[in-house]
Amino acid sequence: MHVILNLDAIQLPLTGIGQYALQLAHGLRRHPTVDNVRFFSAYRWLADPDQALRFNQALGEVRNRVPFKTVALHLYGFARSQLFRWRTRNLNSHVLHTPNFILMPFSGAAVTTIHDLSYLHYPQHHPRERVAFMNRQMPRTLAQAAMIVTDSEFVRRELIDLLGVAAHRIQTVPLGVDASFRPRSPAESAPILARHGLAGVSYLLVVATLEPRKNLLRLIEAYSRLPMPLRQQHPLVIVGARGWLTGELERRLVPLERSGQIKRLGYVSQEDLPLIYSSAHAFVFPSLYEGFGLPVLEALASGTPTLTSNRSSLPEVAGDAALLVDPENVDTLTAGLERLLTDAEWRAQATERGLRQARQFSWERCVDETVAVYRRALAG
Repeated sequence: MHVILNLDAIQLPLTGIGQYALQLAHGLRRHPTVDNVRFFSAYRWLADPDQALRFNQALGEVRNRVPFKTVALHLYGFARSQLFRWRTRNLNSHVLHTPNFILMPFSGAAVTTIHDLSYLHYPQHHPRERVAFMNRQMPRTLAQAAMIVTDSEFVRRELIDLLGVAAHRIQTVPLGVDASFRPRSPAESAPILARHGLAGVSYLLVVATLEPRKNLLRLIEAYSRLPMPLRQQHPLVIVGARGWLTGELERRLVPLERSGQIKRLGYVSQEDLPLIYSSAHAFVFPSLYEGFGLPVLEALASGTPTLTSNRSSLPEVAGDAALLVDPENVDTLTAGLERLLTDAEWRAQATERGLRQARQFSWERCVDETVAVYRRALAG
């Protein structure tokens, strides 16, 4: 089997989709039934997945400086598509996989991964040019794809019910969790915690890009309603890069940061992040909508008691291992946080259940099942 994998999503800060693309790239190189895998990003072939991190980062910095962004992105996309069509004109025996929504023109079999439909449900939570791009390009991608991969059954049902995609063209392939996310000893974690100013701190952790869909404003409101002694004992630590539409969030965060109730770490490296998960007193992820919710799985694998939302794909990922609450009800969220932080009996059970739940997910399984989708695409 010959594969072309698009690596545009692999760039810092590495989000869930970027992590997925990187794990898939490494897994395909090792897979016994994949004879050859070629990597394409932006406008050129790349020798290996790790090269994409360096190349895409430099390209992203250029994009951020370009004025008239909507027009520039349209022109860039058109030129890039034509270049890709030309460079793959003799590769029709390959299967093309774009692990980040939108396919480029290709005359052979093509597979796309649709992670979520948040641009339809919450257009106000995305930059306008991104929503316009998705609305323009998604119908063409769905028509072109021989097979479509989703991370969860929830998104698979949405594609069928909302966009009318035939069920036999969609395959759910859950994401995995890296082996680095596991319980750690205090001695092992100590140097990393000291580096981030967390030594001796019994913190409540959230890992999320700072953008509206992650529901951080309601989380901060719920956290602020907890008794002051509980907040002093368990400060809220926020890990994640700054995203978009964060004006109101910034106004709420600043006074709580000054009082020591909240600490922001920004983007944290993949080397440090597992130890920050495993050392947390608890983890919270009250997102309004997720196609999978990789941070929840990472927290469960780390043995950290977890609270998350009772909607979208998150119950699939959490199983019976996490507290599930209505993310739009601040009173319910506050009550859930208090239990998460103080109910010792539930916390002990949650740790055991979380480790058991996380063992059902692996990147090896994700790669194997994705390769099976490639076979179906080629056969079709």
